[in-house]
Amino acid sequence: MEPALAPPTAAGDDDDAAAEAAAGWCWEDVAISAGLVAVQLAGAAYMVVVTPVLALGLNPLFLVTFGSLSTGLFTLPFAINLERKKWPSEFNNWLLVRFFLLALGGVTVFQALMLHGMKKTSPAIASAMPNLAPGFIFIVAGCLRFERVDLRCMYTRAKIAGTLLCLGGAVTMSVLQSPSGAPARRPSPSTGHTAAADARPDRDDWVVGCVCLLSAVLVVSGTTVLQAATMAHFPAPFTLCSVTSLAGAALTGAFQAVTAAGGLSPGTPQISLQIILSLLLVGGVVSSVCVMFQTWALEKKGPVVVSLFSPTQTVGSAVFSALFLGRVMQPASMVGMVFLFSGLYVVLWAKKRESQVVPADRTETDGAADDMEKPLLFTD
Repeated sequence: MEPALAPPTAAGDDDDAAAEAAAGWCWEDVAISAGLVAVQLAGAAYMVVVTPVLALGLNPLFLVTFGSLSTGLFTLPFAINLERKKWPSEFNNWLLVRFFLLALGGVTVFQALMLHGMKKTSPAIASAMPNLAPGFIFIVAGCLRFERVDLRCMYTRAKIAGTLLCLGGAVTMSVLQSPSGAPARRPSPSTGHTAAADARPDRDDWVVGCVCLLSAVLVVSGTTVLQAATMAHFPAPFTLCSVTSLAGAALTGAFQAVTAAGGLSPGTPQISLQIILSLLLVGGVVSSVCVMFQTWALEKKGPVVVSLFSPTQTVGSAVFSALFLGRVMQPASMVGMVFLFSGLYVVLWAKKRESQVVPADRTETDGAADDMEKPLLFTD
């Protein structure tokens, strides 16, 4: 009789399990990286699509109202099914006030300023400005004592230098990018562009647009810090996104109805209302999917990794604008973009390294501050 075969050893099982785990993590890393690139490119494509529609006379407030409404409605079922157990038994007044401020700042004011600034500048400039957010968040969080600030620490000094580099790059890029340097865009038969609608903004409009974009980044930096403080006590990101989007849509619609003569009118666009609503519906669905994927990636890899992909949107916007709108970034303004990206990565590097260093005199109360700091660099 032949001897029975020996069963595989425990060490062999461990090696196989380790190999399978490594392969799984490898594929997960690839999926997360590809997904984050796709999210940023989707945002770039949306900016390029919306820019000519705004130039055709669409009211930015109308776009914010119904775009936020579609985002909130699409996200709501996921919030109910996945996060209902995380909801508190009752919502206190302070939490409702935070929801109101997040909706007002993060939805109504931020998106209105971004769209108005993008209309007067270009998608590439508009997508580059939000890269200032990590530096501004550091300033806001430092002033509110949500962020450790110690001038004797090299990482604090690095974050300050990175913030200044970001700001200098944004100013350089805005100043050196001439509003009259790009060729006129080709008419598109699908949207019926006219020469007047395709004209580039003049220098005064360009300055106003850049100021609006910088103001939008300041607003979103403050609301991001508030969002981080809110999520420390209300860890339900889908619910927060849905509630603030719906509340922001209501606030924006009410503001437009009160201030505009035509109420909730889309303005005087030269394309049909059906096409506009289709763009809003698609944009809301895509935005919801992007938010949910970024939330999942944030839980898996952390805010620093997610933030590292944000410059992809700027590059994508520049490429798409050149291909479809005829707007080319001038070589001189590319220098400012390099400074901005360099400052962004300096801030992210310092933030990452600082989180890995545990001071010897760390007190137990610092743990709450660390929990609040985790989502501070996660900007949309």
